[in-house]
Amino acid sequence: MSDIDLKELVASLAISQKKTDEQLQRTDEQLQRTDKQLQRTDAKLDKVAKLLGNIGQNQGDIAEEFFYNSLVENTEVGGIKYDEIIRGMEKHRGNTQEEYDIVLVNENSIALIEVKYKANLGDIKKIIRKEKNFRKLFPIYSEYNISSGLATFHLLDDIRDELLDNGFFALQRSGNIVEAVNG
Repeated sequence: MSDIDLKELVASLAISQKKTDEQLQRTDEQLQRTDKQLQRTDAKLDKVAKLLGNIGQNQGDIAEEFFYNSLVENTEVGGIKYDEIIRGMEKHRGNTQEEYDIVLVNENSIALIEVKYKANLGDIKKIIRKEKNFRKLFPIYSEYNISSGLATFHLLDDIRDELLDNGFFALQRSGNIVEAVNG
């Protein structure tokens, strides 16, 4: 290879390197723009996730308020009349921690009620666990008869059947209850 050929080769390599460097620079700039866009998208997704989480929480709060108010008016479940209603009963003992949405109590029986806006099969496992843990968390009630169930606005037949097969009860919204609150 001659000196001229070698110079031409080096020159063409330099031109190719310059083009590659320019392309890498454009790629870096595009990646920076993409990173900024991804940050904006992430921020928007965080807002949407928070909004959806709040909607789900609000629906749960609505269901809990409805069933609590209904049970305050009529504390009879499954033919058993209860004297006391407790909302949000929570306890932590050792490694066991539970919150019970609604608890009904009389002199020898307790009803544990899990409240959901829309029931699903996973809720049944939660009820089983909560009922099992109740006596550990509240030994004062160790001699009481315990019944458990699910209160929900939306209950599919297969979930209702599974609840009943496991010895649980189901509470569903029936009709509309309207109360005027005047100041």
